[in-house]
Amino acid sequence: MDKKLVGRFGEQAAAEYLKKKRYKIVGMNYSCRFGEIDLIAENRKYVVFVEVKLRKSDKFAEAKEFVTQSKQEKIIKTASLWLSQNETELQPRFDVIEIYAPEGIESKSIKINHIENAFQ
Repeated sequence: MDKKLVGRFGEQAAAEYLKKKRYKIVGMNYSCRFGEIDLIAENRKYVVFVEVKLRKSDKFAEAKEFVTQSKQEKIIKTASLWLSQNETELQPRFDVIEIYAPEGIESKSIKINHIENAFQ
């Protein structure tokens, strides 16, 4: 299966989840020289930079464990650049959304785990 297609599926599922939780999606796949942020969303208090991780299961490791220290640093640098280009009064927050699709992305059977303040 095409990695980009799988990634898009995960990001779309995460965006729909956040919309249902009353977040406003303000960016998808924001990239710069430092890295990429999958989703940028806002609620009343926060501008949230979201890393989406899609896995078939958490049998060997939880999806969030694949957001390494190096990846976190890239996301933080990328978010800093976004914040310098987009005026906001909201506080930044870094979340991870784990999506488990044990039967593949063709199935509607997915589990979503939203980890707020996953790193700083």
